[in-house]
Amino acid sequence: MKFHSLNDPKLQTSFREAVIAGIAPDRGLYFPQNIKALPKDFFENIESLSPQQIAFAAIHQFVGEDIPDGALRDILAKTLDFGFPLVELQDDVAVLELFHGPTMAFKDVGARFMANSLGYFSQGEKQEVTVLVATSGDTGGAVANGFLGVPGVKVVILYPSGKVSEIQEKQLTTLGSNIEAMEVQGSFDDCQEMVKTAFLDPQITARRKLTSANSINVARWLPQMFYFLFAYARAKEKGREIVFSVPSGNFGNLCAGMLAQRLGMPVKHFIAATNVNDVVPRFLGDGNYSPLPSKATISNAMDVGDPSNFVRIRRLYRDDLPTLRANLSSHSFTDALTREAIREVYEKTSYVMDPHGAVGYLGLREHQKSHPGTYGIFLETAHPVKFLDVVEGTLGLELPIPPQIQKVMGGQKKSIPIAGYGDLREYLLGQ
Repeated sequence: MKFHSLNDPKLQTSFREAVIAGIAPDRGLYFPQNIKALPKDFFENIESLSPQQIAFAAIHQFVGEDIPDGALRDILAKTLDFGFPLVELQDDVAVLELFHGPTMAFKDVGARFMANSLGYFSQGEKQEVTVLVATSGDTGGAVANGFLGVPGVKVVILYPSGKVSEIQEKQLTTLGSNIEAMEVQGSFDDCQEMVKTAFLDPQITARRKLTSANSINVARWLPQMFYFLFAYARAKEKGREIVFSVPSGNFGNLCAGMLAQRLGMPVKHFIAATNVNDVVPRFLGDGNYSPLPSKATISNAMDVGDPSNFVRIRRLYRDDLPTLRANLSSHSFTDALTREAIREVYEKTSYVMDPHGAVGYLGLREHQKSHPGTYGIFLETAHPVKFLDVVEGTLGLELPIPPQIQKVMGGQKKSIPIAGYGDLREYLLGQ
């Protein structure tokens, strides 16, 4: 399988090199040259397959030339050693829980798959690989945990000061070892722009082999297909049209679900649920894609004003807006509505949502107003305890702290404050 830059289809490379490079030399995101649908009988019998079998079938065409089947199965076993429960809240609403991994966020899947893939590629290499990543919340912790102690890899994480939760900050600043956290005076968009700029800085790339672990990296993005397929395998017995509502920030998760659809998953529609950072809802409304500076919200991992992966979604649908609209709708919601949804669902079902899952729930219910009879699945992308102040303040209750979180809360924060790209550049050149 070849991957090409979305800025220039003539710039092509292998999965291995796409993972190591992170982004193309022209700053374009890598995209599969061909996407082959899985056999029809795969979906007819999907409920009889194990998660590892489903994942192997989904990912194999993209990585098979660079990772032998035995090594790929080992990577998947290490990636998928926790569950993905589908919890039914109402007759027509279920929640897909993606927070049962080591950092209690959906990004554990992509981060672990990438870490194990990069570890495989790094065997026998003499030059250390530097993973440079920006986070709006959960990416940092998932990447830090996934890459902790991986030989030949150093991780540098940029996060916006004061704009991640305390638990999220602890997960990325307390591990030490080969993990370095950089606290940026700015927004997530500032962090992401610094990462992209570093990749094109010839002095840095001459000294360091850089890669990124954001969802711009194909090894982070592609494996997020898996849990959409797992959910479909459990929900198909309902015999109803299935729709997914995905709380969306940088749009990698949603794009992975839509890639699963391209593989043949019989799901006709997705909902991109956003907070007030609404560039995609506006685009689907008027056809004008106009990024704006991000705004801070209680669903902070979605505070993205220029979502990187939306260009991949547009490419999946060949930039045909009517076709995209037929497969995707999008709605944005305020913090007040998000809190109201958290209260409403808890009062009716005793289920506790985090603010991102609440936005996903709101998007689903908005869609079902005009599409009754659908079976809706929204994604709960992080454990509510990771947003303790918001959830406890909204519901007036005290949440128990899971063991995964307890083990980092006592750790000592260690971060490097940086004000701009010059500081990051100086650090990378000085190491």
